[in-house]
Amino acid sequence: MGEAEAVAGPSVVLVEPQLGENIGMAARAMANFGLAELRLVTPREPWPNPKAKAAAAGADAVLDDARTFEKLEAALGGLNLVFATTARPRDMFKPVIDAGEAVRRAAAHVEAGGRAGFVFGRERWGLTNEEVALADVIVSLPVDPAFASLNLAQAVGIVAYEWRKAAMGEAPPIPSKSAAAAGREEVVALVDHLEAALERTDFFTPPEKHAAMMVHLRAMLSGAGFNPLEVRMLRGVISALEKGPHRRR
Repeated sequence: MGEAEAVAGPSVVLVEPQLGENIGMAARAMANFGLAELRLVTPREPWPNPKAKAAAAGADAVLDDARTFEKLEAALGGLNLVFATTARPRDMFKPVIDAGEAVRRAAAHVEAGGRAGFVFGRERWGLTNEEVALADVIVSLPVDPAFASLNLAQAVGIVAYEWRKAAMGEAPPIPSKSAAAAGREEVVALVDHLEAALERTDFFTPPEKHAAMMVHLRAMLSGAGFNPLEVRMLRGVISALEKGPHRRR
């Protein structure tokens, strides 16, 4: 089957993929169903990878345009609606939806001028809680609990297939949050600013709970759907509080 014509759609972000073959097969699934933008976070094997190209079976355009990043936060740059895919339940204040509903939201968001992305985790153990916390929505794939291990390329293929159906009009889009939402890098900077301010006030007590508390704070703020003005206002509030109390003039 030849390369599919790319339809403007969400980015596919693979976090620390281990095998070049899996990247290639994921790229092939993307091309099959009209997705074009692939982002890789610290792939284990050197990039570009000849094994990936062989497994892509002609989806060269997806691989040639793929970009690599050292951190997930950087890979989410420019995206203002992010979905984290996982087969495991997560104890977070985030909506959990299936792939069909996720791509309908993504389609409506992209049609309105926004930018969306789907994040996929490592072949062996998926995404960490800290990584899931960076997303707006969790996408749960209903695998059999008795055998929950889903191949990376298969997971990408499920989402890409649902995207194709939505893009072709087989599934009507549902209302999405505003496409003018703040970019992921703005929200990450807001959370980092808040964390630094809280550290100076000894908020993280006892210290061993710091990481867990930040996961929940990041999850809440990342999924709030702030627009750029709201992010700037919140950062201004944090900066004002950092200066300490002042007398009223």
